[in-house]
Amino acid sequence: MRYGHLAVVSIPVQDQNHALEFYRDRFGFEVDADAAFGDGRRWIQLSPRDGAETSIALVDWFDAMPPGGVVGLILTTDDIEAARGELLGRGVEVAEIEDTPWGRFAGFNDPDGNGWSLQEPAARD
Repeated sequence: MRYGHLAVVSIPVQDQNHALEFYRDRFGFEVDADAAFGDGRRWIQLSPRDGAETSIALVDWFDAMPPGGVVGLILTTDDIEAARGELLGRGVEVAEIEDTPWGRFAGFNDPDGNGWSLQEPAARD
């Protein structure tokens, strides 16, 4: 069996409006969809700019996914200093950049505590 790219990652949040403000206005994601979809639920899907293949959905209806329960999300960038500076300028608390053999990283959390890292991958030989 062949798989394609990972299409959507569910991000558990307490308040979809608050999370939408963070991901759109502070993090700089684009809104792909914001619509009702039955039982009073709302589908909010966002993606990084520049044609990313993977997007996120801000979910508040999965009992098994408490807000803040997702960690280890990695978003790549080709200029981690600029990306970190932009996020800091938008009010996002971003950790100092760490150098590792596999790249440079700077971590941060969304308002619910979901954990993200910016990664500037190491140059390949």
